[in-house]
Amino acid sequence: MRLIASSFLALALAGAIVTGPAHAADLIDFWDKPQHGGNSFNRLPPDEAYFKALSGYGATWVRLSYDKWKPAKRDYLIGNADKYEGIPAADLKTLKETLDRADKAGLKVVITPLSLPGMRWSQNNGNKFDGRIWQDKAWWAEAASFWRDLARELKDHPGVAAYNIINEPAPEKQNGLAEHADEKAMQDWYASKKGSASDLVAFYETVIAAIREVDPATPIMADAGWYAAADAFSYWPSGLSDQKVLYSFHMYEPYAATSAPNMKREKPYAYPGKVPFGESEENWDKARVASYLDRPVQWAKDKGIALNRVVAGEFGCMRRWTGCKAYLEDVLTTLDKDSLHWAFYSFREDSWDGMDYELGSKKVHWKYWDAIDAGTPDPIKRTATPEFEPISKRLAR
Repeated sequence: MRLIASSFLALALAGAIVTGPAHAADLIDFWDKPQHGGNSFNRLPPDEAYFKALSGYGATWVRLSYDKWKPAKRDYLIGNADKYEGIPAADLKTLKETLDRADKAGLKVVITPLSLPGMRWSQNNGNKFDGRIWQDKAWWAEAASFWRDLARELKDHPGVAAYNIINEPAPEKQNGLAEHADEKAMQDWYASKKGSASDLVAFYETVIAAIREVDPATPIMADAGWYAAADAFSYWPSGLSDQKVLYSFHMYEPYAATSAPNMKREKPYAYPGKVPFGESEENWDKARVASYLDRPVQWAKDKGIALNRVVAGEFGCMRRWTGCKAYLEDVLTTLDKDSLHWAFYSFREDSWDGMDYELGSKKVHWKYWDAIDAGTPDPIKRTATPEFEPISKRLAR
């Protein structure tokens, strides 16, 4: 046996034995320690300077969405959310070139679709919620086919740190479960939907199985339900069966205060302060933020999932909101206490200025809106601001 082993080693070192291509995107180890980054939801594919700027702050990853880019057909990369027939070559080429730019800038990328077959992102759908995928499992097969095709194309890219199967799924919406319902109500709802087209856990298992047919190694990122709410893992009976899964939630709660509609109120909700949440009104402050963000952490602990597999995939608030800086500080303090991965929303977005903290607290210059209308690159120069400081000081660590 020693002779055989020695001969095998000699041949391998000499290059006489082919053991198969190295899998460059097996980056699960990347997630073993806390990784901090930003979200890119831009209307134009970001250039190298964009990625270098994010990396320059100290970010290590970017959560990249492409659904606002100009598609070759109806919907970017999936061709048409009404019938998947393969990935358009032109869309794929642009995505790969963008991944190359991010990789060159030293950023790892999490690929994040906003649409899937049977689930067109509302902003590309006349602002109407598209929940077909949660009503008919026929769409699951198309979604799995899409992800199998995409994974086959991207599995060896050295910059791809994870596949985020779908951004902010909401099988519960218009389907019998109130947002931020109590834990028992969530679990009862799931028990009644288990095995149906509304079963998010089963959907993920289906898509992951398709990805693993062609890509055994690239990590998978799975958002919680109800638009990735931090409390929506509560009904999951366990983690997913794949051992390279990251569990992601988003943090905009209390949404009535952090979001754009609050800025139009005669007297905006303040932070700290009382804000509508779920079916009641609650006082939101540092302690309430911490208790809410403990929900996914406690769920992971209960299910035996390591906290280095838990991700705050998005968080943010309106930059012109008086409470925004304090809110960001409290959210980040809590996330860092548990050493979670995180990505702020958003970095230098060229189609919406609401959470672009480098713009400070003033109105954006009219040239920003002219560029959107003209379909040209965003001309506004960014800089470090007090509003960005809670994020930037942590990226620089």
